Amino acid sequence: MAERRVKVGGKVGLHARPAALFVQTAAEVEGEVTVAKGDSPPVSAKSVLAVMGLDVRHGDEIVINVGGDDPEAVLDRLVEIANAD
Repeated sequence: MAERRVKVGGKVGLHARPAALFVQTAAEVEGEVTVAKGDSPPVSAKSVLAVMGLDVRHGDEIVINVGGDDPEAVLDRLVEIANAD
């Protein structure tokens, strides 16, 4: 499993549309994908309710873990979504 810590650069954080894109990308992976904010326990990045429940805002640090095939490519895409405006 690959892990990356990311400071969220998107102006709205992971709310509404960015959260939906984040979840859609995570759902394409056959392995487990989780995301956590601060010291909170990780949640499934494949659940829009779980991701939005983290209340990730601009400037927050999140930790993304990806299993399965080619986790670095998936991490790159998820980081891109977290930083997009």
